[in-house]
Amino acid sequence: MLRGRSLSVTSLGGLPQWEADPLPVEDLLLFEVSWEVANKVGGICTVIQTKAKTTADEWGENYFLVGPYFEPNMKTQVEQCEPVNDAVRRAVSTMNEHGCKVHFGRWLIEGSPYVVLFDIGSSAQNLDRWKGDFWEACGVGIPHHDREANDMLIFGSLTAWFLKEVADHADGKHIIAQFHEWQAGTGLILSRARKLPIATVFTTHATLLGRYLCAANIDFYNQLDKFDIDKEAGERQIYHRYCMERASVHCAHVFTTVSEITAIEAEHMLKRKPDVVTPNGLNVKKFSAVHEFQNLHAMYKARIQDFVRGHFYGHLDFDLEKTLFLFIAGRYEFSNKGADIFLESLSRLNFLLRMHKSNVTVVVFFIMPAKTNNFNVETLKGQAVRKQLWDTVHSMKEKFGKKLYDALLRGEIPDMNNILDRDDLTIMKRAIFSTQRHSLPPVTTHNMIDDSTDPILSTIRRIGLFNNRADRVKVILHPEFLSSTSPLLPMDYEEFVRGCHLGVFPSYYEPWGYTPAECTVMGIPSVTTNLSGFGCFMQEHVADPTAYGIYIVDRRFRSPDDSCNQLTQFLYGFCKQSRRQRIIQRNRTERLSDLLDWRYLGRYHQHARHLTLSRAFPDKFHMEPMSPPTTEGFKYPRPSSVPPSPSGSQTSSPQSSDVEDEGNEDGRYNEEEEAERDRRNIKSPFALNHVPWGKKKLHGEYKN
Repeated sequence: MLRGRSLSVTSLGGLPQWEADPLPVEDLLLFEVSWEVANKVGGICTVIQTKAKTTADEWGENYFLVGPYFEPNMKTQVEQCEPVNDAVRRAVSTMNEHGCKVHFGRWLIEGSPYVVLFDIGSSAQNLDRWKGDFWEACGVGIPHHDREANDMLIFGSLTAWFLKEVADHADGKHIIAQFHEWQAGTGLILSRARKLPIATVFTTHATLLGRYLCAANIDFYNQLDKFDIDKEAGERQIYHRYCMERASVHCAHVFTTVSEITAIEAEHMLKRKPDVVTPNGLNVKKFSAVHEFQNLHAMYKARIQDFVRGHFYGHLDFDLEKTLFLFIAGRYEFSNKGADIFLESLSRLNFLLRMHKSNVTVVVFFIMPAKTNNFNVETLKGQAVRKQLWDTVHSMKEKFGKKLYDALLRGEIPDMNNILDRDDLTIMKRAIFSTQRHSLPPVTTHNMIDDSTDPILSTIRRIGLFNNRADRVKVILHPEFLSSTSPLLPMDYEEFVRGCHLGVFPSYYEPWGYTPAECTVMGIPSVTTNLSGFGCFMQEHVADPTAYGIYIVDRRFRSPDDSCNQLTQFLYGFCKQSRRQRIIQRNRTERLSDLLDWRYLGRYHQHARHLTLSRAFPDKFHMEPMSPPTTEGFKYPRPSSVPPSPSGSQTSSPQSSDVEDEGNEDGRYNEEEEAERDRRNIKSPFALNHVPWGKKKLHGEYKN
């Protein structure tokens, strides 16, 4: 039996800090099960991938990830090796001897965690038998036509089998298994039905039914307690999946979710209140030079400007130094991701900028993958024209430079008529003619398969944002994820984000929200909502989020039109900022990255594991009754400089983006003082291996 002192609180810089005995990880095995282990499908892969280093540092050789085997992913992401742990080695060997192809290796990401990958196809012949086992375990039947659910049953059956083999040879070590989402939940259900001696955690990142209901434009959050859950799931033909998800939730020793807003949703949709909220983090890397991220912004902004020069050739009558780059990115969920409200607010922003005769131009990128027939010819032509013009200018520059150099060596002021001859003028005129175009710059960079019914394009047609010369808001739909190998926009996503000025993610359904979190870590301001986990998290931690470049749109307590007006005002206020004000705001945004570091947020996952052990093995692990890690006692304060946010004291119309404000407001801004105060207002990262253990049992906890 573990014995340790009770949790105590000491003071460090006036703030509470955890202090407790270490958890004996050498006596434990941790397995994290997900369909997105070494298999990028959505945001869960990012969660696991970024958390891997922190978890591997804590658990060492006793940490394993479990996922599906796909040969292309295995070849490029996993280095095969033999298991060092005897229980895992024997489990892999036993399953391979019975015809199940199990692969073991190290995932080639930061932290290099061990991975166990199951070949689903090699065990497909067992599907009917395993369906019967699953029916006996929980009374849920899976239709034969739902291939995804069938694959998840095979995956879960293999997982439960593997965990049984490990438990049989664990040699006294206790096992914790964390399952992510309903796809992995079948393994949890079968493990509990077979009474395996393991401690289980189930984590939902978004409820199945919640995602479906929100996509149907239902007033979801105000009607949470009024839905007939069974009826809604049945009408959408996902009742069996919903039952799998709900059974996983109720079978787990501990149920967690990623945000308070999803916790409320889960309580109504899945009928269990989460035990712990575990916010998602990132593996934050700080630059040795404090303002290096500002230099990266300038460098990648120049590359985006090059693309814009080609895309808008013939219509480039706006100043790129007074142009702001905005973007939205993620899965193509038109309503859930807020693309609908974003487009409507862009129409209103365009009206405001034109009405005030602004010289600021806004170029907005929609980075959302959709079905296409490859690149748009007109878009490719634009980049070719730009490159050809650049080559022409470069050759003329060489010729001009040589003549100028020779003239200066002779001690002469060069005669411009002699430096530029008739051939040079002809070449320049031909270059000018080559940039003429009679059509408008394209709205999309690719040929869309469903052009007439595409939600984004249909909305653009309705609001009339066709990239006309008079429009101050230009729109570019890039229906493909970004890649450095693209012939059109050769940039990785991270490079592109760093080059933009503002990320806009006015989601209606966003259990966490990695896109604004990634912007924050890179020092780029972003728009989020109070229906996203990230937005709620920032409202809790930051006294004045807007001052730190986190614009939070109220989509819960306002009508859609009011939310759209609020977003429009945020965007318009951002357009009114001077360059200096944007630099100040980026500095503040980047400082928030400490809040999103797994070294800090990992404490919530640690608490969930500690609680799981105490519930699964109450005779061996006892935990003092306590609350999970709290954020009470620290917040990023409102900056002391005036205005409280860079847009707070703007004039009534947008200023030029290269104007430096010299007023008293910015004169009160002191970067070092603000940074030092912010450093004092965030708790130091929770020390790894520390866990609050006590001698008392939790009343009412059920046994394994």
